[in-house]
Amino acid sequence: MKNQTGMMLIEALVSLVIAAIALLGTVTLMAKSTRSEMESYQRVQALTLVQDMVSRINANRQVAACYSNGSAGLSTTSVPLPVCATGSAVQIATANADLLAWQNALLGSSEVSSGNKVGAMIGAVGCVDQVVDPVNQIYRVSVAWQGLMSTAVPKLSCGKASLGDNNKRRVISVEIQIANLTTT
Repeated sequence: MKNQTGMMLIEALVSLVIAAIALLGTVTLMAKSTRSEMESYQRVQALTLVQDMVSRINANRQVAACYSNGSAGLSTTSVPLPVCATGSAVQIATANADLLAWQNALLGSSEVSSGNKVGAMIGAVGCVDQVVDPVNQIYRVSVAWQGLMSTAVPKLSCGKASLGDNNKRRVISVEIQIANLTTT
């Protein structure tokens, strides 16, 4: 009978290759998990910002049209506030203050690290546009941002000018209807 020499070494090498492949798979899974976690965090931030603006519009509903800035929206660049001709001076000032506060939130001013605003999504853009039906006063509040992974291209135009029409642009929107409470 012949002695088998080196068989233990081959078994050890095969085990090392299997372990290396398993570790590589684990690292890949962790990287995808981190990207998914960031996507989820950005979506939660966007939902919070949308609900914030919906609440602001509901609180100042007499001049809801003053909030409408169209699909260009408020973003990281300095955008002029929408011109408003309805309502009292206080209501218009409140709408402008709300839009400025919302723009600061879109810029991430709620979270600062080493002097940098880091509390927002990547390239956040906020849009308030009136849906075509002016009689029913329906407004769409949207937040767009740049995602990390490719998905379907959103159909809404919010953020399209600054983020482009690509498969990494994300948009979340809520439609609200402002009731006409005046008597006729």
